[in-house]
Amino acid sequence: MTAELFERLEPIARIISQQLACKPEHFITHPSEKHLFRALSEENLREFAHRHGWRVVRRLGGRRIEFYNDAHERQERARTGNARPEDERSDR
Repeated sequence: MTAELFERLEPIARIISQQLACKPEHFITHPSEKHLFRALSEENLREFAHRHGWRVVRRLGGRRIEFYNDAHERQERARTGNARPEDERSDR
């Protein structure tokens, strides 16, 4: 995933994060948001979700993209004390 693409998705990531703090899921249904995510490959979409500790489901037909908190990822971050995955740490 390129840094430029990641930066373009950060505002949406903040919205998803805020929603997932209150609800167990967040659905992307707005056409402009779906357009950004449709441009991502399946691998890049999963990487985006993984970086934020989420799980993603792209529904058949493309009507919506669903994000969920990934309990396993959150447990791993809590266990290690890292706010970000190991490969994103800036102190290296």
